Amino acid sequence: MELFSVAVLVLAVVIVALGVKRVPQGMEYTVERFGRYTKTLRPGLNLIIPLVDSVGAKLNMMEQVLDVPSQEVITKDNAMVTVDGVVFFQVLDAAKAAYEVSQLTHAILNLTMTNVRTVMGSMDLDELLSMRDQINAKLLAVVDDATTPWGIKVTRIEIKDISPPRDLVDAMARQMKAEREKRAQILEAEGMRQAEILKAEGEKQAAILEAEGEREAAFREAEARERLAEAEAKATMMVSQAIAKGDVNAINYFVAQKYTEALKDIASAPNQKLIMMPLEASSLIGSVGGIAELAREAVGKSNRGEP
Repeated sequence: MELFSVAVLVLAVVIVALGVKRVPQGMEYTVERFGRYTKTLRPGLNLIIPLVDSVGAKLNMMEQVLDVPSQEVITKDNAMVTVDGVVFFQVLDAAKAAYEVSQLTHAILNLTMTNVRTVMGSMDLDELLSMRDQINAKLLAVVDDATTPWGIKVTRIEIKDISPPRDLVDAMARQMKAEREKRAQILEAEGMRQAEILKAEGEKQAAILEAEGEREAAFREAEARERLAEAEAKATMMVSQAIAKGDVNAINYFVAQKYTEALKDIASAPNQKLIMMPLEASSLIGSVGGIAELAREAVGKSNRGEP
C-alpha cells in the first residue's frame, strides 16, 4: 500500500513537471495538442496540459547571421565572377517559422543564392564592381519579400567579395593604367593650354597698357605744345605792343631770340654732320643793333608823322 502511494506521488510530481515549461530569453516554443499547433510559449515559466500538450518547435527569436557560400555568377557581358556574402535575419512569428517552411535556414540560404545569381547576372561587370550598395538593396528587397510569409524579417544582405578571374583582373589593371595615363596627358595638355592663354592675355594686357601710355604721352605732348604756342603768341603780342609803344629793347629781344633759335635748329639738324658758319658774338650783337637802329628810326618817323 505504501509502495503504491509512493508511486502515485512520483507520478503526480512527474506529471506536474511535464506541465511546467521554462522558456529562456530570446527563445519561443510552439505548443502542439495531439500534433496540432495551439499556442506559443514566451520567455519565462509557462504551463501546459501534461500528456496532452507538447512542445513542438523551439525558435531562436534573436537576429541571426547566415553565411552565403561562394558561387560563380555569369554577368550580363559574359564575365564569370565568384561571389559570397552574409544574410542577417530575425524570426518575428514563431508559429509561421515553424510550420510554413521546412528547414528554415536552408530555405533562406537557397533563396538568397538564387537571387544573387538573378540580380548580379542582369548587370555588366563594371556595374557589378561599382554598384555593390544597389546590389545589396535589390537582394534585400527580393529576399525579404519572399520570406515574409515564413514569419521572417531579413534585415541585411551584404555581398562580401566579388572576385573576377585572374586574366580579367590583369586586363582591368591594364585598362585602369591606360585610363590614368590618358587622364594625366589630358590634364597636362589642359595645363599647357591654360598657360598659353594666360601668357597671351598678359601680352594683350601689356600691349593695351603700352598703347594707353603712348596715347597719354602724345596727349600731354600736344597739350604742352599748345601751351607753348599760347605762351609764344602771348609773348609776341606783348613784344608787338612794346614795339608799338616805341620800346626798342623789345625789338632787340625779339630778333635775338629768333636768331638764336634758328642757329640752334641748324646745329641740331640730324642730316648735318659738319657746319661751317662765320659766327661771332659781335656779329650777332651788331646785327641785333642794326636791326634795332632801323626799328628806332621807323618808330621815330611814325611818332613825327612822317611817311
